[in-house]
Amino acid sequence: MFEFIRSHRRWMQLILLLLIVPSFFLVGIQGYDSFMRQEPELATVAGQPISRAEFDQAHRNLLDQYRTSLRDRFDPAAIDTPAMREGLLNQLINQRLLANVAVDNRFTVSDETLRNTIAAIPEVQDNGRFSPERYRQVLAAQGMSPTSYEASLRRDLAVARVLEPVGQSAYAPAEVVASLETALTQQRTLQLRRFAAADFRSQVTVTPADIQAWYDAHKQQLQIPEQVQVQYLVLDEAAATQGVQVKDEDLASYYEQNKNRFGQPERRRASHIMIEVAPGASEDARKAARAKAEELAKQAAADPAQFAELARKSSQDAGSAAKGGDLGWLAPGTQPAALDKAIFGAAKDQVSGVIESPFGLHIVKVTEIEPAAIKPLAEVKAQITDEVRKQLAAVRFSEMASQLNKQVYDQRDSLQPAADAVGLKLRTASGVTREGLLPADKAGPGSAADSPDAELLDNPRVRQVLFSPDVLREKQNSGVIELSPAMMVAVRVAAVEPAHVPTLDKVSDSIRAKLLDERSAEAAKKAGEAALAADKANPAAAPEGFSAPVTVTRQDPKDLPRQVLDAAMRLPASPLPAYAGVQSGADYTLVRLEKIEAGTVDAAVKDRLAQQLAGGLGQAETEALLRMLREEYKVKVLPGAADVIRGDQPAAG
Repeated sequence: MFEFIRSHRRWMQLILLLLIVPSFFLVGIQGYDSFMRQEPELATVAGQPISRAEFDQAHRNLLDQYRTSLRDRFDPAAIDTPAMREGLLNQLINQRLLANVAVDNRFTVSDETLRNTIAAIPEVQDNGRFSPERYRQVLAAQGMSPTSYEASLRRDLAVARVLEPVGQSAYAPAEVVASLETALTQQRTLQLRRFAAADFRSQVTVTPADIQAWYDAHKQQLQIPEQVQVQYLVLDEAAATQGVQVKDEDLASYYEQNKNRFGQPERRRASHIMIEVAPGASEDARKAARAKAEELAKQAAADPAQFAELARKSSQDAGSAAKGGDLGWLAPGTQPAALDKAIFGAAKDQVSGVIESPFGLHIVKVTEIEPAAIKPLAEVKAQITDEVRKQLAAVRFSEMASQLNKQVYDQRDSLQPAADAVGLKLRTASGVTREGLLPADKAGPGSAADSPDAELLDNPRVRQVLFSPDVLREKQNSGVIELSPAMMVAVRVAAVEPAHVPTLDKVSDSIRAKLLDERSAEAAKKAGEAALAADKANPAAAPEGFSAPVTVTRQDPKDLPRQVLDAAMRLPASPLPAYAGVQSGADYTLVRLEKIEAGTVDAAVKDRLAQQLAGGLGQAETEALLRMLREEYKVKVLPGAADVIRGDQPAAG
């Protein structure tokens, strides 16, 4: 066969050509191209596709941001939801849409706007001013050049201009603001009558037949999910510190090596006379300020004893002039470099020459000097003991962590050898499920929910490891899980209890209590509705059983439950009195509206309300504009997007 092919190569090439070429006519070259690319498309904007790869990259970046911010509390199951994925896809569509609008309408920004935007970034400022050197350093740390960053920022600013005018131009009409102001500040005087479910509990009964019927009808609701009993080891700072002894010779050595940390550096008290120089001052103004400062320096040097009086009369530093220029006690490095050098380089009572700083021109006099001092060992012994113990514990923690890592793999079917080798206590807890910890009454003895380690056992990473195949089914030791730099845990599943519906005898009491609660609430509601009907039938009669009047507003609800407040505020303004009834938890409450008065609001609150309304309207107008642009640019969400949103397909790459 193969010999025939080698001997008739030209014939075979012709046959293959005849087989392949018609296929192009049948499915088209584009179909072959699409087949070869294997790049699913989730949406199109003006015919331009948003690919699965783009979505997956944005998806990974977003999860990485959550992982970084939440750290050990990061739970993919709680965060990576269909709603989150749909929101991310819409964000990608809107970004592409706005970029197209910006290009088609030639949106751009000026060089001045770009410069001002960059200069306003705090990370590239030094003492509140733009620093070219820091700007380059920040970009270099992110692997970017100024050229590429500025091009990207210019593009982003241009895109932002598409929606910017919408938010800026939105405003709330005065009538709308006034109407909302009235609703928020209107004062309503009420009386309340509460029918508490607890008062009717003795009037209702629950029979064994009722319990059986409820049990039979709600078995699915009673089902307890699959749970595990966990054996685990915890290595933390407390475990590493236990038994650590600090010797006196270690304390003495540590003290000698760190003496400068236990002392107080030299402090100086100084006074100054300051002449202001505005940042944008002209050359003539600068010369005049320096001449004035030079003259004051001469006067102060000629009679140092009169420095304080001279400062009171001539210093332009309002904060210190009234105190004779006194700056108080100063430590090295707390003042601008030139001032710091002058203060800590002068002798006591010596008057300096004119010193320039970002604040202006200064003449300085040192009034007191307090030499550096070292605290004795006895005074800092407790502090040193704690520091040395922590250092020894850190070394021991590292050694224990290394040993724990080795031991959990040496004997995979038990954590006891690892506990013995490392010196940790083997702990046990029950009632851990894939979704969290069962309540103690469902988990039984040794409930994880009641354990001091409840937070640790409820950690998403710990639960994820517990329900991995090797740990769950094979009951093997997990590897060491690092929850933080100072906490590690190893787990093992000791027993698995499958999902099940508890027998009636185990849940009978809870069902009885539930039915009593429901029937008591129903009885309270029935009694309340009867009283409400009587009050409405004879509104002029004196109210019976109602509380003392209370005046409420939407801003000051006087601790009323939300349902009761809403019912009171919905009652019509006439005729009065007006009545309403509302269920509030298990209880039923009657509301008697007696009086309505207009409230007042100050101008500042009114302005803030108008701004908040304008912001809300701006957001609504922005969303409306996006919907319109989606239609104009023929945005299409393709069928493949539904699979991605549901999470049915694995992420690409």
